[in-house]
Amino acid sequence: MSFLNEKKQFLAKPDKSSAGETDKAILPLIKAINLLENYYTTSSCAGRIILIKEKGKKQKAAFLFRSHETVNFNKIKNALENTVKKTNETIYFKHEPAILHVSCSSIVKAQELVNVARECGWKKSGIIASKNKMIVELVSVEQLATPVAINSKIIITETYLKILVSEANNKLLLTRKKIKRLENLIKNK
Repeated sequence: MSFLNEKKQFLAKPDKSSAGETDKAILPLIKAINLLENYYTTSSCAGRIILIKEKGKKQKAAFLFRSHETVNFNKIKNALENTVKKTNETIYFKHEPAILHVSCSSIVKAQELVNVARECGWKKSGIIASKNKMIVELVSVEQLATPVAINSKIIITETYLKILVSEANNKLLLTRKKIKRLENLIKNK
């Protein structure tokens, strides 16, 4: 099957993400990439702030709170307080960076996309190649992860939680700027 036919079929499929829709903050970038002949997006996240309980290695982690927008301290505090007593597993507060997977028509086109992304600050970007596919993984670098509760007990102070929320919000805003910068470079390509 040709790359363009593969692209057409893939983009016609419904969204299979756990959120059920594409994050609004990354949608213009996705549209810009998908307008280019040699690329199409396969998955994405615009960055998020989460509370998550991590289970064993073979079990999925469970989201306790998830936002793809900046968050209010009280929402995080309430979510943590409401869930901490219900589990003895470790609960983490995290900011996860934007991530985007893009199928490319060739290794040359894949490297071109990686170069543009790195120019915009997406430093953890690279090529994932297989016999039949050429995928670029674009990952921004803004991350934050720390345990906030263990064995049904909050282990951090309210002051520290406020600092974490502020840092996560700042990182999310920086991620948004990088998304916009990459979108602009791709549109002007």
